[in-house]
Amino acid sequence: MQVHTNSKNRVRWLNPINLPHYDEPMGQALASIKQPSTELQVISLGNPDAPMDNLEYRFYEALVTGDIVRAAKDSDEQDVDALVIGCFYDLALEDCREICNNTIVVAPCQASVQLAANLANRFSVIVGQDKWIEQMTQRVHSYGYRDYLASMRAINISANALQCDPEHTVSRIIEQGRLAIEEDKAEALILGCTCNFGLYEKVQEILGVPVIDPLIAAFKQAENLAAMKSSLGLKPSNLWSSEPPPTSELSRFGLDAPSSAIGNCITFN
Repeated sequence: MQVHTNSKNRVRWLNPINLPHYDEPMGQALASIKQPSTELQVISLGNPDAPMDNLEYRFYEALVTGDIVRAAKDSDEQDVDALVIGCFYDLALEDCREICNNTIVVAPCQASVQLAANLANRFSVIVGQDKWIEQMTQRVHSYGYRDYLASMRAINISANALQCDPEHTVSRIIEQGRLAIEEDKAEALILGCTCNFGLYEKVQEILGVPVIDPLIAAFKQAENLAAMKSSLGLKPSNLWSSEPPPTSELSRFGLDAPSSAIGNCITFN
């Protein structure tokens, strides 16, 4: 069994946008719930050519996918135990897992539905805008949770506005959450955006069902997997569909040492 050489398990949270303004508040939220044995890094991308603060459109996702994978490869080379791609679309999840030999890659949608399925037989996802529903529904179905999904309901607030007026956001979540429970027979709710961090408790208290914050769900899953990697030697598989590109080919293409895509980085010990 591999013996972990670090004194702490290293977990990175990647905000896959090109602006750092979520790094500090999200990092503080995560630092308040992390284990003492976890070293947390919160990073964001560093491409000044596309200073995007949201990924609500596939076009925006396409522009940052390469940087997300490069950040994952950097994590793998820097002995990071687990990396969270901090967007509920779970964009580039499979791509990052393919390139990582050591870093376990986690994403919020998958982590949230796995948690919800342990708490209830049916759940609804409360999303920001109708635009998100089709893509997020595909994700949930691809993970095998089609029969668990009661509904997706939109609150008509964009991702970059969810924290502008938290009371209004909570009010809209409660409104649509109540409809999901009463009309769609949801037994639990998932907040379908990591920018909803810090809002779940009031919703859960008022509606009386489990309410899953994807920021917490993804981070705690990554933290647990990092600890299991340390104690049990569990690492990502690189066989068959998980096979990475051959090292010789990466070298021939000049991709064996890509430049880092990381911009801002904050560490919480």
